[in-house]
Amino acid sequence: MTHHGRSVLIGSVQMGVLEKVRKAETKAVELPLDRIIMGDCIAGMRALPDASVDMVFADPPYNLQLGGDLFRPEGKRVDAVDNDWDKFDSLKTYDEFSRAWLAEARRILKPNGTLWVIGSYHNIFRVGSVLQDEGFWILNDIIWRKVNPMPNFKGTRFTNAHETLIWASKGEDARYTFNYRAMKTLNDELQMRSDWSFPICGGQERIKRNGTKAHPTQKPEALLYRILLACTKPGDVIVDPFFGTGTTGAVAKRLGRHFIGFEREHDYVDVAEERIAAALPLDESSLKTMQADTAAPRVAFGTLVETGYIKPGTQVFDLKRRWTATVRADGSLIADAATGSIHKLGATLQSAPSCNGWTFWHFEAEDGLKPIDALRQTYLLATQP
Repeated sequence: MTHHGRSVLIGSVQMGVLEKVRKAETKAVELPLDRIIMGDCIAGMRALPDASVDMVFADPPYNLQLGGDLFRPEGKRVDAVDNDWDKFDSLKTYDEFSRAWLAEARRILKPNGTLWVIGSYHNIFRVGSVLQDEGFWILNDIIWRKVNPMPNFKGTRFTNAHETLIWASKGEDARYTFNYRAMKTLNDELQMRSDWSFPICGGQERIKRNGTKAHPTQKPEALLYRILLACTKPGDVIVDPFFGTGTTGAVAKRLGRHFIGFEREHDYVDVAEERIAAALPLDESSLKTMQADTAAPRVAFGTLVETGYIKPGTQVFDLKRRWTATVRADGSLIADAATGSIHKLGATLQSAPSCNGWTFWHFEAEDGLKPIDALRQTYLLATQP
C-alpha cells in the first residue's frame, strides 16, 4: 500500500471514529424533555448543552429575611415562607447563588431565547443587577398586581400587593419571540400592558397536603399561561430551575410546549408529577393563536388598483348601501365631498374612531355585493409562492 493510500485509510478510520464520538456526544446530551430532575438546579443545568432551550422561567428563593413569626389579629399564625431553601447567610451569599444559576441559564438559552424571573422587593432588584452583569438585556419589567393580597397585619407598612417580573433577552439585538397579536387578542384588542392583575393562588387551584399549603409561594396558572403564550411557540422548551409544585410544567403541557424542571425537595416533586399527569393538553386547533400583523403579507388597496383587480371609477358600497364611494386612481375613495383611504373614509362616514375598510366596503359582483377583501385574497393567491 502506498503512503498516500495508507493516509487515506487512516484518515477514513479517524473520520469514522470522530463520527461515532460525535453521535455518542449528541446522544449523551439529549434533552430530558417533560421531566423533573431531582437535585440542585445549577448542577442540573450544567448537564444541558449550550444554546439548547427557548426560555428559562425562574421563581428563585426570595430570601425573605423574616424575623420571627407573624400572627393575624385573632392570634392565628400566618402561613409564611420559613423553609430552609429560602434561607441564606448573607446578601453576598444570595448574590453568589444568583450569579451561578443565571450564568447557567444564559449558557443553555438559544441566542434568541429569553429569561423570565419573578421576585418580591426582597430579591428582585439584586437579581436584576446580577442578570445585567451577566449580559442579559432587560426587555420589560412586569408588575403582577395581586387583586387579593395578604393584608399587612401589623399596620406598619403598605400592603405588599404586587410582585415584579423581569423579561430579558441574551442581548440587545436578539430576535426574541413576542406574540404581540395574540396578546392584543387576549386583551380585547388593546395592547397588553406591563401591569397584570391576577388573584393569588387559591381555591381549587391551591394545592394542599393534610390541610396545609403544599408550597408557600405557588404561582397562579394564569400568570404562566400569559407568559408562555406571549413568548414561546408550540414545541418550544422551557426550563424552570425552581420547579416547586409544577405550575410551569402543567401550563406548558396544556399549551403544547416542553418543560424541564429542577427541584431539590422530594415532596414538591411528588406533587408536581401528580399535577402534571392530570393536566390535559389543548387540541392542535385550539393552540393556534392570532399571528402578528407582520406575519401576513401586507397589501395596499392601491396595489389592487395598480394591478387592475379593481379599476378607478368603480363604485363601492357598505353592506347596507347607506353610502356609496368611488375609487380614484391613487387608491383613495371619494363620497360626495369626503375623501380618504378605504379605512379613513369608512371611519369618517360612520363618525367612528376607526374602520376596517377591507370588510366595510363592498363591490358589485355577479352574485351580489362582495367585500373588497375578497379581491385582496384573490391577489394574494395569484402572487404568493
